[in-house]
Amino acid sequence: MDTQIVADTLWVLIAAILILLMGLGFACVESGFTRAKNSVNILSKNFIVIATATIAFWFFGFGLMFGDGNPLFGLKGIMFMSGDDNSPLAGDNYKGVYSALSWVGIPLAGKFSFQMLFAMVAATIISGAVAERIKYNAFIVFSFLMVAFVYSVSGHWIWGNGWLSKMGMFDFAGSTVVHSVGGWAALSGILLLGPRFGKYNPDRSITAIPGHNMPLALIGVFALWIGWFGFNAGSAMAANPVLITHIALTTNMAACTAILGATIASWTILKKPGFGMTLNGCLGGLVAITASCAVVNVASAAIIGFVAGWLVVLSVMFFDRVRIDDPVGALSVHLVNGIFGTLCVGLFAEGQYLPERVGNGLFFGGGGSLLGAQFMGVWTVALFAFSLSGIFWLMLKYTIGIRVDVSEELEGLDIGEHNNVAYPEFVKRLTGDIFGSMAKTIVGVSEVPQEESPQPIKVFSKGSSAVQKIEAVIRPERLPFVRDALEKIGCPGITVTQIDGHGIQKGVTHQWRGEKFKVDLLPKTKIEIIAEKADIDNIINAIILSAKTGSFGDGLISVCDTSGIINIRTGEEGSAEID
Repeated sequence: MDTQIVADTLWVLIAAILILLMGLGFACVESGFTRAKNSVNILSKNFIVIATATIAFWFFGFGLMFGDGNPLFGLKGIMFMSGDDNSPLAGDNYKGVYSALSWVGIPLAGKFSFQMLFAMVAATIISGAVAERIKYNAFIVFSFLMVAFVYSVSGHWIWGNGWLSKMGMFDFAGSTVVHSVGGWAALSGILLLGPRFGKYNPDRSITAIPGHNMPLALIGVFALWIGWFGFNAGSAMAANPVLITHIALTTNMAACTAILGATIASWTILKKPGFGMTLNGCLGGLVAITASCAVVNVASAAIIGFVAGWLVVLSVMFFDRVRIDDPVGALSVHLVNGIFGTLCVGLFAEGQYLPERVGNGLFFGGGGSLLGAQFMGVWTVALFAFSLSGIFWLMLKYTIGIRVDVSEELEGLDIGEHNNVAYPEFVKRLTGDIFGSMAKTIVGVSEVPQEESPQPIKVFSKGSSAVQKIEAVIRPERLPFVRDALEKIGCPGITVTQIDGHGIQKGVTHQWRGEKFKVDLLPKTKIEIIAEKADIDNIINAIILSAKTGSFGDGLISVCDTSGIINIRTGEEGSAEID
């Protein structure tokens, strides 16, 4: 076999392995940027999407995208990579049904393996955007449909000798084909799902819901950054030293300037260099350079990356302002910068790099024709991907449903969807954090949900002391609701302690690798309140109304007399000092 075929095949397989590493990167970034109680769900989605994307692309996608057909979609080789093909012969020597890839001189299996991983990346983008409230089964079905039809048909228009490629649109490695398409599919899902419970408040304020593990997010960004060299340079589909090293340089330059751009933007607008913004800025720069990495010079790549970093910060703020809840910033990274990167081809491209495929952009004397083709591609792909994805989301919404219920969302999807948690001895404690508003922030709620509540119960306090002590043991996740209720009635003050224990249910049963195991002591939150006897009934009623879920494990309340209440600051004794 020809040594060039061997070298090209080896390079494409190495690049494919690097792209597979991006799956790990997405999983780490999304898990780090979301709450601990949803980590298993996030990891599960990012893992299973590799399988669903592969099967969907094998069943339908590869043929629809690269098979010979018409300007809209492929008609040959649709099912299971069927049809004639004499790869690795290329160019005029190629005979087969995948003419769109006839320029690639490697075996068909190598072409499929590489392109299949691009489909995986497009589907993975959706996972983070709809995180913390989507049903697991709905995500699996949608990712299959999205890869099989949305991604593959729109990809045919640009990479499959479709109508956009004939108009002159150029997208070297997928700013539109992969990233914008994934972003549009994600946006349609976000709009139908709605925001996470408690994210946006009636008074128009926004509840911050920080990620639980920024070191994990950083690891994910590094994995994605490494994988992007395979993503962009691998798209040359040949071991061309001049081309792939140039692509590697422009890719890395855009990532670095995007980091600086996002840092400066965050520092300027938010008065602090937000680390999450910086991480997403890096990814935004990588997305933006993807379309043009082979056809721009290094200085242009630096400009593209720097602007992309700013766009991430500005668009994150914009989406929050219009109440579009994107937990990990996927829209800002992939959709916004996918569009920007695609248009940058029309501005910064230089025909000297790939003269047989693209000419000069507007800034290099090429006029506006290339920019016009890029713009046409952006809005037509947007219309198609958003609309067809919306149809698929609606089908799922009215059949199997797409959103978990409020109680499952509050408890965390790890338990409700998987009966498994990432941090068995840690995740529950997060929802009962004692430091003021942090509890609300981590749970992601701002007020007690308007569900059916029991009628206030008259509690006849006993004992002779004018000052009494209330002890309540509640579920950790109900603490934000209880605190709100106590604040509304003017409770003088509370002490909160994290404890372990169980009631008559003797703990709970979990499952790990098919084996059940018992957790005897469950995380609980103990609240202690010193109050005047006259206020006891109101306080107890407030706790009951806000802590009750109606399930075993809601907890209990006890009241006892106290004596000798002493104010440490003044040393004085008496009931008046409890304030």
